[in-house]
This record gives sequence, C-alpha cells and structure tokens, in this order.
Amino acid sequence: MTRLSVNINKIATIRNARGGNNPNLVKVALDCERFGAQGITVHPRPDERHIRYQDVLDLNEVVTTEFNIEGNPDERFIELVKRIKPAQVTLVPDADDAITSNAGWDTIRHADHLRQLVETFQADGIRVSIFVDADERMVEGAKAVGTDRIELYTEPYATLYAEDREAAIAPFVRAAQRAIELGLGLNAGHDLSLENLRFFSEQIPGLKEVSIGHALISDALYFGLENTIQMYLRELQ
Repeated sequence: MTRLSVNINKIATIRNARGGNNPNLVKVALDCERFGAQGITVHPRPDERHIRYQDVLDLNEVVTTEFNIEGNPDERFIELVKRIKPAQVTLVPDADDAITSNAGWDTIRHADHLRQLVETFQADGIRVSIFVDADERMVEGAKAVGTDRIELYTEPYATLYAEDREAAIAPFVRAAQRAIELGLGLNAGHDLSLENLRFFSEQIPGLKEVSIGHALISDALYFGLENTIQMYLRELQ
C-alpha cells in the first residue's frame, strides 16, 4: 500500500497566526502517527511563516515514523537537514516569495547543483527525493544526478481532474513508468485530496508515498483529524 505522510505546515500556520503554542505542533504530529499516518512531512521556508526551524528540531525528538523534510536547499536548509538526518529529504525549487510550491526542478539545467546536493545528503545516509513535473525528460535528469526517488508535482493533475481525469493522469502515468524503468522510487504530492487520491494511486504504478497537507488539514476541520487520516488511508488501499 502507498504510504501516507501528513504535511503539518498548516497546523503551524494556525499556531503562528495567534502566537503561543496552540495548536501544539508536536502533539499534532504524534496524534497523526497515532491515528495511522506513516510519515510526517514539514517544509520550512526561509521566512519561517509556518514551520520554524526550531519546530524541525523539536519534531525530530519525537517522530517515530518516517520524517520527511522538504524545501529549497539553501545553505541554512542544508545545515538543518544534515544536523537532523531525517529518513528523507525532498528537494523543492521554491522561490522565497512563493505562496506554495508551484513547479518541479529542471533536472537538466540544474544537474550539477542537484548532483552535489544528492551526494551531500546521501553521504549522511539520507534518502533523497527530487520534486519534478510529470515530464519524462525531468525524470531521466533526476536519475542522472543520482537521486533515490522523485516526487511528482501533482497540482496539474488535481486542476484538470474534475474536467477530464484520463487526460489529467496520462502524463503522470508516463512519468511513473519511466521512473520504474530507471529504478527510481516514486512519491507524489501537491493538491491531492479525498476527491482525486484514489484514482491517482490506482493509476500510478509503483507509488511508494504521498505527502498531503492542505486538503487533509482542511478536511479535518469537518471530519476530525483521526477520522480524516483514516479516510485518506482508505483511499490508498
């Protein structure tokens, strides 16, 4: 079964809006694990507008499932990941002013930079995943720089899903098949939801992990966190 990693950035956003420590990010992470999540994802950004760098240190002390740290690999991010040594680091080419991730890496243009990053993290025993668009050339470029996995950027799929789900999934199937041919592990994330997750997971071969935050936390406002995590897990069965 595809593993569910819960991105808890939105919990930090709520906390930061008021100050203090309510909701308690560490408690929420532990609850997510207790409710069945198989991983916790965080995405610290330079302005710390949601996840703070101290949060990552605090979470590292308690998370017992797979800890995935994703973000733009600037110097501070690299130092943090090397200090934590999580199970996985996901490299995302975010601009500092991006509201959320909005594109995958050009793995050909940035090959030298990515290769150096992959080698740096792998030397510390950290599995590396590179965030890419559903483009076979970008998948091939990711393989060439030595990454362990790729994470498919799924917003285009989510956007087109309601209109034509077959057209929406087609490039992702091709990208996934190419990843399998090359021996790459396959993750996915961004705008996956209860509406579109089952079809995606059924159509994508070899899908190891999905990282879901915004939709899952939004659903939890209505259904409760425990029930929502179970609902997402059922979609992946």
